[in-house]
Amino acid sequence: MDKSQPIGIFGGTFDPVHFGHLRLAQEALEQCRLGSVRFMPAGTPPHRAVPLAEAQHRLNMVRLATAGHSAFVVDEREVHRTDKCYTVDSLQSLRDELGELQPLCLLLGSDAFLQLHAWHQWQRLFALAHVVVMQRPGRPLGNAMQQADTVLQAEYGTRLAPACSVLHEASCGHILVLDMPQLDISATDIRKRVSQQKSARYLLPDVVAQYIETNKLYKTC
Repeated sequence: MDKSQPIGIFGGTFDPVHFGHLRLAQEALEQCRLGSVRFMPAGTPPHRAVPLAEAQHRLNMVRLATAGHSAFVVDEREVHRTDKCYTVDSLQSLRDELGELQPLCLLLGSDAFLQLHAWHQWQRLFALAHVVVMQRPGRPLGNAMQQADTVLQAEYGTRLAPACSVLHEASCGHILVLDMPQLDISATDIRKRVSQQKSARYLLPDVVAQYIETNKLYKTC
């Protein structure tokens, strides 16, 4: 087995990227001993509303936010697509590029994981990557799983891993649950603040706040 460090895949609209996103990526990097985290801004997400900021703006903001962090990489494969971007297709593309032995880890918040059964070809995800779930403080994923879709419960019970070492020993197929520090920051709140001419400082990097101001983003949210 190739001992290459796992690569984290962190998708989202990043509309805009903020410290909650960056801290989640850093926690995954450290707790899972990842070699890198690839930020993958979405183009046209199939499971949520169309982003308010144009794709190029969102890509530029992610680039600014991650600049200078040697382990954070920006992946553009989704952001310029005009058709719906399915995670399974992006992971297949990565797998084709990097080979069967490279461990890949799809990074998800617990809310997203609990809806995984509604994703396009969701069970194929486990043949392409591990799934790393970042659970919120005081909201253990195990408790929430009792109310989850029964098929998702079955996958969770079968694939749950006891430690991050499994991410290094296999290229895909496991679920790992990590604790995420409390950072109650949301892109929705940031957009609302900007539209109300309130400061979003300390919620996102200064360079991103300046980009939003310079390009007059989110003024009419």
